[in-house]
Amino acid sequence: MSSPSRLGWLDALRGPAALAVVLHHAGWTYFPDLWAEVDRRIDVGTWGVFVFFLVSGYIIPASLERHGDVRSFWIGRGLRLLPLLLVAVALALLLAYGGVYELHQGLAAKPLFLVVLGNGTMLQELLGVPAVIGVMWTLSYEMAFYLIAVALFRTGHAHRSAPVAAGLALLAVPAGLVLPGPVIGGWLALLGLPVLAAIALTVWGTGRTRTAAAVAGGVLALTLVALGSRIGAWQGLIILAVMFAGTAVYRAERGQIRRSTAVAALTVVPVCALFAKDDPGWAPAILAAGACFAAFFALRRLSFPRWLTHLGVISYSTYLLHPLLLRALPSVWLYVLVLLPSAYVTQRFVELPAQRLTKRLALAGSGVRAVRGEEGARP
Repeated sequence: MSSPSRLGWLDALRGPAALAVVLHHAGWTYFPDLWAEVDRRIDVGTWGVFVFFLVSGYIIPASLERHGDVRSFWIGRGLRLLPLLLVAVALALLLAYGGVYELHQGLAAKPLFLVVLGNGTMLQELLGVPAVIGVMWTLSYEMAFYLIAVALFRTGHAHRSAPVAAGLALLAVPAGLVLPGPVIGGWLALLGLPVLAAIALTVWGTGRTRTAAAVAGGVLALTLVALGSRIGAWQGLIILAVMFAGTAVYRAERGQIRRSTAVAALTVVPVCALFAKDDPGWAPAILAAGACFAAFFALRRLSFPRWLTHLGVISYSTYLLHPLLLRALPSVWLYVLVLLPSAYVTQRFVELPAQRLTKRLALAGSGVRAVRGEEGARP
C-alpha cells in the first residue's frame, strides 16, 4: 500500500479511467461482436473520459490558485501537455508512414496551416479540424475549461463554479436542440488565432490587459464549444458543466461554498446530461462516472495500493499512446503488455522532465515576484 496522500485518490481514479478508454477501443478492435453487446449497455469509454473530466474540474482550479498567477498556470499546463503530445503526434505520423496507423482522411483535405493550428492549440475538436490522434478530442474541452476557469479567476468569480456548472447544463439542452451539430468549419478554424493571442496576452500582459485577455479567452472558449463541438452543443456544454461540477466539489470541500449549493449543481448537471446522446450506453456511463467519483472522494483519506496510483501517474501517456498500437499488435494481451511499459517509458523520459522544468520555473518565478513585491493572484 502507498502512504496516504491528499491527492492519491485522484491518481487512483485516473488509472482505471485511462484503462477504460483503452478497453473500449481494444474491445472494438479485437473482439467487436462481444464488445457491441457491452457497449449498448454501458459505454465504458464514455465512463472513462467523464471520470477524467470530473478529476480535471476538481484539480485544475486548485492548481491555478496554488500558483496564484495565470502566467505560471499556462506555462505549467503547456509543459504538462505539449511535450508528450508532440512526441505522440510525431510517432503517429511515423507509424502512418509505415502503414500501421491510419490518419483521419480529412487531414489531407485541410490546409497544413489549419491542421497545425488546430492540433497545436489542442482546440481541433472545436475548430472543425481532424485530430492527428483521435483521442485528442478530449483535450479540446480541457483547453476550453482552462480558458473559462482563468477568466473567472482573473475577474474574481472563481468561487461561482456551482452556478456556472448548473447554468451550462441548463443552457446545454435548448442549445443542443437548436444546434445539433457544429457550425464552425473551413477557414473559421482561424478562430484559433485569437485564442492563442488571448492566452499570450494573459501570460505576458499586465493589469487590465491581462484581465481583458483572460475574459476574451473565456468568451471565445464558450463560443467555440457552443458552435464548434463536433458532437453538438448539448454534449459539448455538458462536458464543460461536468468539469465545473468537479470544481464545485472542490469548493465545497474547502468550505468556499455551501454544500447545499454544490449538491444543487451536482443534481442539475446529470439530469440535463442523461439525454444528450441517443445511445443506450450513454446515460449509464454518465451516472457510473459520477458515482465512481463520489465513492473515491468519500475514500480520499485512505491509502491506495501503489500500483493503482502509479497507473494514474502514467495515465496521460497510456491515453495518448494506446490508439497508436492498436493496429500494430495482433492480440489484446500483447497489446496490454506493450502499452503499459511504453507508457511508463514516455512518462519517465518525456513527462517527468517537463514536470521538473515546470517546478524549477515556478520556483524562479516565485523568487522574482517576492523581490518585486508582485501579487500574482490579484486580478
